Amino acid sequence: MKKIVLLYFTLLLSLCGIAQSSGTLNLKQDARIGDLIEKQVNLYSIDSTMSGFRVQIFMEVGNDAIEHAKTVKQEFERAFRDTPVYLSYGQPYYRLRVGDFRTRVEAEKCLREIRGRYTNAFVTADNIYPPKTLLEQPSEQEIDPDAEETGDSFIR
Repeated sequence: MKKIVLLYFTLLLSLCGIAQSSGTLNLKQDARIGDLIEKQVNLYSIDSTMSGFRVQIFMEVGNDAIEHAKTVKQEFERAFRDTPVYLSYGQPYYRLRVGDFRTRVEAEKCLREIRGRYTNAFVTADNIYPPKTLLEQPSEQEIDPDAEETGDSFIR
């Protein structure tokens, strides 16, 4: 008898939840919230970086370091198409860093995947461009199949 009552009660609660799935919501907010959102968008457009991690795969100094860096960059892009590559110069070194990772754990996972090809690679803290989240990914309807792929590099 208790099982039947419990089953009936559970069924009744689930139906109540379904019945409340439609309706309207009136939200009253301070007018200054819109101004704050606009300021945040403007700040984000000026500097869209955040603290995060990258994997450094190359660091070299010398006259032909830039040529060697470009070669390594092209090899990496062919092998790991979905991972952005950043070429930077910090006197006196040219560096190649890859990825935009919010956490060290994500960067370490990438490091394990590329360790075979780049034995001197290591994780380093860096300012990153926030990677797209699942909610920001374009849906299949938004992807234009006729659009040309530009092949632009991620050097910034």
